[in-house]
Amino acid sequence: MFRIGFDNDEYIRRQSAHIRERIAQFGGKLYLEFGGKLFDDHHASRVLPGFAPDSKIRMLVELAAEAEIVIVLSAADIEKNKVRGDLGITYDQDTLRLIDAFRDFGLYVGSVVLTRYTGQPAAAAFAKRLEALGLRVYQHYSIPGYPSDVEKIVSDEGYGINQYIETSRSLVVVTAPGPGSGKMATCLSQLYHDNKRGIRSGYAKFETFPVWNLGLKHPVNLAYEAATADLNDVNMIDPFHLEAYGETAVNYNRDVEIFPVVKAMLEHIYGSCPYKSPTDMGVNMAGYCIVDNDAVSEGARDEILRRYYRALCSQRKGESDGTDVAKIKMLMRSIGLDESERPVIAAALARAEQTGAPAVALQLHDGRVVTGKTSKLLGAVSAMVLNALKALADIPKEVDLISPDILAPVSALKLERLGNRNPRLHLDEVLIALSICAVHEEPARRALDCLEGLRRCDAHSTVILSQTDESMLKKLGVELTCEPAYQTKKLYHR
Repeated sequence: MFRIGFDNDEYIRRQSAHIRERIAQFGGKLYLEFGGKLFDDHHASRVLPGFAPDSKIRMLVELAAEAEIVIVLSAADIEKNKVRGDLGITYDQDTLRLIDAFRDFGLYVGSVVLTRYTGQPAAAAFAKRLEALGLRVYQHYSIPGYPSDVEKIVSDEGYGINQYIETSRSLVVVTAPGPGSGKMATCLSQLYHDNKRGIRSGYAKFETFPVWNLGLKHPVNLAYEAATADLNDVNMIDPFHLEAYGETAVNYNRDVEIFPVVKAMLEHIYGSCPYKSPTDMGVNMAGYCIVDNDAVSEGARDEILRRYYRALCSQRKGESDGTDVAKIKMLMRSIGLDESERPVIAAALARAEQTGAPAVALQLHDGRVVTGKTSKLLGAVSAMVLNALKALADIPKEVDLISPDILAPVSALKLERLGNRNPRLHLDEVLIALSICAVHEEPARRALDCLEGLRRCDAHSTVILSQTDESMLKKLGVELTCEPAYQTKKLYHR
């Protein structure tokens, strides 16, 4: 049963108020490095049940009159066509997507910054495209000795060679399509240029995870480690915070490692550093908005298992060497977590063994587990979803929501006209057929009305699913895991 563990409205209120306080601390101008996902933060919504996936953007909407967005993009990433793994689009395409999304929320996008710029042809072409669309584009350059040679970096030969970003609002949100784009360097470069112009401004960082005022081994923070296992991020006690205040706070290795450099840079710019620790730089208020620790702990444990199976599948696909699998397994052992906490795993495996074919299981919010098996006309995912909808709509199992007389011609079309080799219908095809049946058939209409009941349900497949089926389950809000195995022994899998 889904339980709320996080007060989302309180979070938006506290977070926006705290950012305003930080703006005032620096005399009315703040560069806020925004880490993580601004849109569709489903990781946060899973480990903090009650956290809305669009919470961070809604918080920014509260500050819309004071805020402008600067999007940072590495020219090197444009040149090598770097792709966002979760969306399957290149970073330059995602920049355009982000601009549209910000504008849809009424937020002002001031400019785009190309970092590590050396005149790369693809980056130069993208800059011209942005300018033709009416956007201001700035170039920042690689600085020899970065980040260790602080005196060189904080000088006219360092940050001084970067183009100054003209901004007009008190809150400048610096974000990027992905990690490694140069958000922090962009913020610090602006502080250097502002200081030379006599403008008072400051820097802060907004990251949701790790949650600094939860324990180092709290499941929510361990879930963050599991999510970033491929990046070798490690949660740790912030030693600078402990020394300065005698209080423990959780941060992660990269921020702790870079803090002495950031501190030295800020001292060069201002004469003194306004922060005593990397935790001080943050403005995250999420830990104050947890209202049910058991609920968020359970959500986080579930997420660690999901990350474990995702890592196993990534290894099976040849996308990783398995070091992330070993790390997540170690995290699981540290809190006594194993596969038995996800009932759909055993149910799917049992169904597959019984039928001798791939199977999928799903647990409804009332605790019932439904399964789907592979048949001549339906894939296991399609069968499972139809069975789940029948359970939710209280329709007897023996009732066909879609007549075989409808499914068979669609299957024949795929094989005979469209060149497909798989006769079974994918989930998108089945849902289209169900929606057509719902026009005249009352059971199909009742079943279709229950689709929302699948959101946040756990599911497990005994094989790695096709991209089509996996994408459809994601759109329905189903939390999927898969065994690291393919249905066939072929070398090429679509």
